[in-house]
Amino acid sequence: MQPNAPSTPRRWVGVLASRWPTAVALAMTYLSMSSGSPLSEEVRSLAQVLPALPLLYLVVAKLGRPALSWPLLGVGMVIIFGTRLLDLVAPSTVLLALALVVLIWGAIDGHLRRPGEFRIQAIGMIGFGVLALAGLAVVPEAGRYVIGAGWLLHGVWDFVYLRRGTVVARSYAEWCGVLDVLIAIELIFLV
Repeated sequence: MQPNAPSTPRRWVGVLASRWPTAVALAMTYLSMSSGSPLSEEVRSLAQVLPALPLLYLVVAKLGRPALSWPLLGVGMVIIFGTRLLDLVAPSTVLLALALVVLIWGAIDGHLRRPGEFRIQAIGMIGFGVLALAGLAVVPEAGRYVIGAGWLLHGVWDFVYLRRGTVVARSYAEWCGVLDVLIAIELIFLV
């Protein structure tokens, strides 16, 4: 070891500090690993949340404010947990309805007709929404692969935007990409 090189523990602390979104995603994944609930419940739960992933990108693209990524994640979590707590309507129903409102807003103000990030995010919202609905429509054993593919593909989506540094905050794209890929792996291989 070089005389001025940081010790291994300090170096790891530095790496984790610079990659805090990855560290948070790893911790969240560990804490939320399958609790032994039935496959059908696990698939349904992850399918219900899948529309939240592209919805955040859609809203941030519409507003043009990447700094809102983390606050909007908080709003999304309140919506998901609130709908689950109230048990009146499925979270995916609320999330897809909100996506429809944002898409209609974009169509009315002409944002949807113009090339750019909002149009790309609108296409992504539709694609991921279809995967979520398809995963809910098939038997849980097949649904796990459909929903797993949705989470994995959204992880790739996140990493593309992390590399591009556009639409959402880079820290959010990193966190979401790692979390999405790990959830997909868990769903496809470990549940």
